[in-house]
Amino acid sequence: MVLKRALIFLGPPGAGKGTQAKHIARSCGIPHLSTGDMFRDAVSRGTELGKSVQPIMERGELVPDDLVMKLVEERLSRADCARGFVFDGFPRTLAQASELDHILESRGFGKPLVIDFAVSEPVLLRRLSGRWTCSVGGEIYNIYDAPPRQAGICDLDGGKLVQRADDRPEVVKERLMAYERQTKPLTDYYRRQGVLEMVDGSATVEEVQRALQGILNGARRS
Repeated sequence: MVLKRALIFLGPPGAGKGTQAKHIARSCGIPHLSTGDMFRDAVSRGTELGKSVQPIMERGELVPDDLVMKLVEERLSRADCARGFVFDGFPRTLAQASELDHILESRGFGKPLVIDFAVSEPVLLRRLSGRWTCSVGGEIYNIYDAPPRQAGICDLDGGKLVQRADDRPEVVKERLMAYERQTKPLTDYYRRQGVLEMVDGSATVEEVQRALQGILNGARRS
């Protein structure tokens, strides 16, 4: 990827940023980074940071920012990040964003390119509360937009479809409120820096992909 730049995908739960981050990572040949994956990788490799975060994760607690940022800095030092990378749902707070800016500058990446996925609350509620997952193979369905042929049963392996606890309607509303409180201020932070772009996350997957490609092409030319 010629950008040699950090891509940051922001947006509420259900906005589709994870799907698009994986697509961009594959098409550009760059890593798709999430803090959850970093934590699990550090624990599995038995690093010092992994040993620090493992008991915190096992207790179900939030990993403190200082450990999060150390993990991020360590991950960005690896060779596969040299051509760029895409963050999915990180940073989550202004403090993390500020510290990430310092890390990127120190490693020669400059300012990130930040893309915010804008989706209305009714669409998010429909996407999240309608999401059911196969208990066998993990395939994902939406009972409103992409239902299985037989209700409650996976098309591929006949597995029972289950709903994650945090996809229940009452929990979804709490998740969206938490996003507004904590993470939404990041859009203002990056807008002031002149690095924020917006995409319509309620469009089809293909339409969003085309919009993202247009943004990336423009960034390469600038």
